[in-house]
Amino acid sequence: MALLSAPLVQLAVIMTGHGPLATPPPEVAPSDDLPAETKQTPPVLELTLAMSDAPAQTAPAPVDTLVLTPDMQAEAPTPPAIDAEDALIDGRRRPGVEKGLPEPIVQENAGAVRPPPPEAFPTDQFPIPDRWRLVKALCPDKNFAGVQAVCHSAWDPYNQNFLKGDRPIDLRSKPSWLPITGDDWFLVVNGTSDTIVEPRSFPQPVGVQTTEDPDSLDVFGRDDSIVAAQTFIFGASLIKGSTAYKPPNVEYRVILAYNINYVDVKQRRVLHVEPSKKSHRTDSFLGVQEAFIDYHFRNVSDRFDFDSVRVGVQPFNMDFRGFLFQDNQLGVRLFGNRDNNRFQYNVGAIWRLEKDTNSGLNSVVQTPRDDFIFYANAFRQDFPLPGITSQVSATLNINREGDGEIEVDDNGFPVRPALLGSLRPRDYDVTYLGYAADGRIGRLNLTTSIYGAFGEDRNSFFTDKPADIRAFFGAAELSYDHNWMRFRLSGLYASGDGDPYDNKETGFDAIFENPLFAGADTSYWVRQTVPFAGGGRAVSINGRNGILNSLRSSKEQGQSNFNNPGTMLVGVGGDFDLTPTFRVSANVNHLWFENTATLRALRVEGSIPKEIGWDYSVSTVWRPSAVQNAVFRLSAAVLDPGQGFSDLFSNNQGDDRYYSVLFNAILTF
Repeated sequence: MALLSAPLVQLAVIMTGHGPLATPPPEVAPSDDLPAETKQTPPVLELTLAMSDAPAQTAPAPVDTLVLTPDMQAEAPTPPAIDAEDALIDGRRRPGVEKGLPEPIVQENAGAVRPPPPEAFPTDQFPIPDRWRLVKALCPDKNFAGVQAVCHSAWDPYNQNFLKGDRPIDLRSKPSWLPITGDDWFLVVNGTSDTIVEPRSFPQPVGVQTTEDPDSLDVFGRDDSIVAAQTFIFGASLIKGSTAYKPPNVEYRVILAYNINYVDVKQRRVLHVEPSKKSHRTDSFLGVQEAFIDYHFRNVSDRFDFDSVRVGVQPFNMDFRGFLFQDNQLGVRLFGNRDNNRFQYNVGAIWRLEKDTNSGLNSVVQTPRDDFIFYANAFRQDFPLPGITSQVSATLNINREGDGEIEVDDNGFPVRPALLGSLRPRDYDVTYLGYAADGRIGRLNLTTSIYGAFGEDRNSFFTDKPADIRAFFGAAELSYDHNWMRFRLSGLYASGDGDPYDNKETGFDAIFENPLFAGADTSYWVRQTVPFAGGGRAVSINGRNGILNSLRSSKEQGQSNFNNPGTMLVGVGGDFDLTPTFRVSANVNHLWFENTATLRALRVEGSIPKEIGWDYSVSTVWRPSAVQNAVFRLSAAVLDPGQGFSDLFSNNQGDDRYYSVLFNAILTF
């Protein structure tokens, strides 16, 4: 017996004789040559059974033959007939065999709107109810497990929510005062709590009339300070049209911000011009940060390339990193895109609002400033290289505040004109021509901005004569990503004025900067304001949340100043995503004045070194839910003064290091 061959069972049924089912084998086929008795033999059913171990191709083994007589055949049971329809398996269909359709279901629903006949729809589609309310209509059925995953509280911003514009407004239950008609109106409500606690130190001038500390006899005294601020932001948008894949047809938006702030410093006349005022202050203000109408003119392609206009208080940003102008202001903006969104454009005009002194929020109860901005820019994706988006821009700033009265802030300090030089009001016109790029080249990420400022200052505060404005700015950040780490290299150059008494002003200044660069507000120099005592009262070297050494009275309420020492910066840094919810960032920046001629003239000093010093900072960001609805940030920075900073701000404690600690908690609905 072969090892690989299973026993072979051969079953042969042979029918002999006559009849429709009797098909004799060839060797016993009926013939006229057979004997008569053979021809008259009745039909015999032979059952042959053979057992064999050999393969099929070997000779058959001997067989035993069982002969069934006619009586035995009659007693054998007849196999049941097989119906082809019953043989079908559920889910499978035999070619050429169709089961009968079930009886139609008839549903009587008196008063219901009858659906269109099936002929009205394509064969591969069928109608369903309103796609926004379809799931919500099932939410009361708590026994349906599939619905429980989508039925949530109205205060849950992570899932389908009427307050987040996931479902349209039901016009049958809308308030009567709401001026909307038609379908597809959506409501979006936002709420944000922004909490800041900020211990810090910076050079604080000693008051002339009186001081908090009788031992403060030097120009600069104790430098510790603390700021605590709480801002509540409330916003709502009313939107016409689905925005999932195309711009809205109409949008009305309002955002209000209420700020409460507390400041405590160590010297008098830092917070208020009157020496009788305390060295701590609590203040509050309600500002209008957005209030606009956005109207969609048209779509110009099947991919929803469009043209729209927006009028009112709205956000403006002139470049990728906020170097020139980044603020919420009153204006009009025409914008749109072409070529499947590969080309975008903006054309706009801005009429600047006054700012509250202590909160920095917009004040709509005061007359807007005589400060106007006109701009146009265009963005092109994948130019000049794939992965790079390029921007070209032209921005005109026309300031006509030279004929007005002296502007005094809420703390009693003059802000326009700045208390520098001749102290006379001034007008100026300046045009900024810029190029910016953002994207990647292979594994390298690149962001860069270049500006040239050209114009005229009608009354230079050094000469009381007109002066031409010729200033330049350039900044770039190169970064490389490796797994969960990003390494950054930053560089910035802003030209300074080399001769304050000629007819040219070559110190670069922005309109309203808010840079996301070199550590942003984690950096000491970007976050803190350093007062320029001795050369001008109520004037600062740099502005809060600004990187330029512009010698302005205030970034929010002051005028641009192109008689300044300029800024140079070189920095390295890194971002480290230790977990999906926890990030650590570190930055080291070295800063210089580009030219100290303006500082020497204002301080009446023969020599002031250029070095500002080293800025070290580290920050942590924790997002417990891995989303932006809850963000907690803790950062610390230290300024190690260089020779130039020490020359300007020497105090009786020596060249101490200055620090800045920032705790920020942002909760958003």
